[in-house]
Amino acid sequence: MLLGIDLGTGSAKALLLATDGTVIGEASSSYPVHAPHPGWAESEPMDWWSAVGEAVRKAVGNNAGQVQAIALSGQMHGIVLADDSGQPLRRAILWADTRSSATLLAYHALDAAILQRLGNPITAGMAGPTLLWLREYEATVYTEARWALQPKDWLRLRLTGEVATEPSDASGTLLYDVVSDNWATDAIRALNLRCDWLPKIIDSCAIAGYLTAVASEHLGLRIGLPVIAGAADTAAAALGNALIEPGLIQLTIGTGAQIITPRNQPIIDPHGCTHLYRAALPHQWYTLAAMQNAGLALEWVRGILGWSWQQVYAQAFTVPPGCEGLTFLPYLTGERTPHLDPYVRGAWVGLGLHHTQAHMMRAALEGVAFALRQGFEALEATGVKATQLRLAGGGTIEKSWQQLLTDVLRIPLYATTVNAASARGAALLAGIGIGVYADANDTLKLTATPTLAATPQPIDSALEAAWMRYQSLYPRLQQKL
Repeated sequence: MLLGIDLGTGSAKALLLATDGTVIGEASSSYPVHAPHPGWAESEPMDWWSAVGEAVRKAVGNNAGQVQAIALSGQMHGIVLADDSGQPLRRAILWADTRSSATLLAYHALDAAILQRLGNPITAGMAGPTLLWLREYEATVYTEARWALQPKDWLRLRLTGEVATEPSDASGTLLYDVVSDNWATDAIRALNLRCDWLPKIIDSCAIAGYLTAVASEHLGLRIGLPVIAGAADTAAAALGNALIEPGLIQLTIGTGAQIITPRNQPIIDPHGCTHLYRAALPHQWYTLAAMQNAGLALEWVRGILGWSWQQVYAQAFTVPPGCEGLTFLPYLTGERTPHLDPYVRGAWVGLGLHHTQAHMMRAALEGVAFALRQGFEALEATGVKATQLRLAGGGTIEKSWQQLLTDVLRIPLYATTVNAASARGAALLAGIGIGVYADANDTLKLTATPTLAATPQPIDSALEAAWMRYQSLYPRLQQKL
């Protein structure tokens, strides 16, 4: 049996997988995200450690003796500053943290050739800008730290006592050269950041170490289990969903939303709207359109209306497409693709006396769908030719919502049935790492084929008019702020 551990933003998930692809056990344990100031997002790494122990014990149950290997996946972009023994020196700063926005000028001042090789838009919340902020405002901790680690890499250090990272997480730091496939030492030196605290890079499928006695006791597993390097959550989820062939595209809606497509070469977006990261597999990459406000925005609207999710879908779809002139901008925490604007904020525009709570909810659903369409178009602009789009994540199971998505995106939607895809992908990496599977292609037969969920209806003129309104509002909203 193979154990995958996914270190998420708000919870840790553990999934025990039989080698034939059957899920034997699954569990999660949550922890808080702290926001001591507006725009900040932090976690206590030791909360992660406690949650991982709890989730693993629940998922494994009485099967501890049958676990053959462990692999990790985890949230991207965050930073854990740790001493030589791996002890955190402060809370981890997470991907959703925007305090580093003011440091982005240092990146924009880099030579154009260096920026090109980073292969990604310059955005707050990624490791490089966060480290610039720490150098400026927490110089003592910055100087004392021995390691600057991604969240799952810190967790692996706790499990094995060994320090390493792998390409899929490293490529999301803005400290990585996606062309040469290694740390971007020229960029790091030009930014006057330290090189000595960045870990060595090993393959995602490589054995990174072995479970220590302390970790063994914490997880309830045997000492010496091989721990595979693993991958960033999105890269692991792609493997877990059998999304490894170029030409496939997948939309995942959770707190944010990601639209990804595998690539067999590093194709950098000339418009700078989408991200390019290394995949979990050797010599593969993926292009990513990342929207920050998807489930996050819908949950916020649902909360202020005081509705259950059942009420959301029952009431919102009584309103006609276009919401009779009401438009919602979902930018509650700024936005990445395509705007790269951490300062823009959300709004309902066009409110009138005839509008009800149902109009406001439907407008929110349409607004998120329109944001996804902008991300999808940005992805297509990198040369992707899409004929179908896979749906993944818990935010896409309602049929009326699926229909709105396909009507806005104008493409057939296919639903996947994989739960906890990142943890599943990690478990598959564990199997590849110890030779249970010959390679990633050997795992494809373990995943069910996606099924048709929704196809676009004839174009609705009111919905198209709402889409045009939506596109026109961002520049106006930006100017007013």
